[in-house]
Amino acid sequence: MLSRRHVLGLMAVMLASPARAEHPSVAYMRSVGKDMLAAHRQGTVSAFMRVIQRHADVSGIGAYSLGDYNNKLPAGQRARYNRGVANFMARYFAEQSHIYTIAKYDIGEATVDGDDILVASKVYLMDGQTYNVMWRLHWTGGRYRVTDAKVLGFSLTYMQRGIFTSFVAKQKGNIGPLIVALNR
Repeated sequence: MLSRRHVLGLMAVMLASPARAEHPSVAYMRSVGKDMLAAHRQGTVSAFMRVIQRHADVSGIGAYSLGDYNNKLPAGQRARYNRGVANFMARYFAEQSHIYTIAKYDIGEATVDGDDILVASKVYLMDGQTYNVMWRLHWTGGRYRVTDAKVLGFSLTYMQRGIFTSFVAKQKGNIGPLIVALNR
């Protein structure tokens, strides 16, 4: 049985160093990480597509990826374009999963960056290499959505924007061929 002195001592320690509450985005990213690792182990486009549809802000990423051409996307083509954006990302992740075999990951702390939340993580490859990934989340529609990931300091959405806008520029501003290419 604990004496009164021990109980008061424990209470003093607990009050002096309160436990830091975990940001809800960290728990969310653990779920994303679990889903991503499962898709990675399957290594298929369809496995990554399910994760992207569940966790990514595809419409926001798609709008950003078109840059100045976003205004020229006909409203009637937006849904097909967004399906293509998700398909593009799923294919990219599936291809990379065969090159970089992941053993495990750790989710770190969250920091607030304006309207977004940044969640740090570390990925451990089977060959012993590690790299950091910084996830950008946005609260939308009553839940978090992933809007970007920086891998080794490179923003995946920024890279995608460069690919898409370059492609559309070569088509003299015509977005149609991009939509066709993304949905193949």
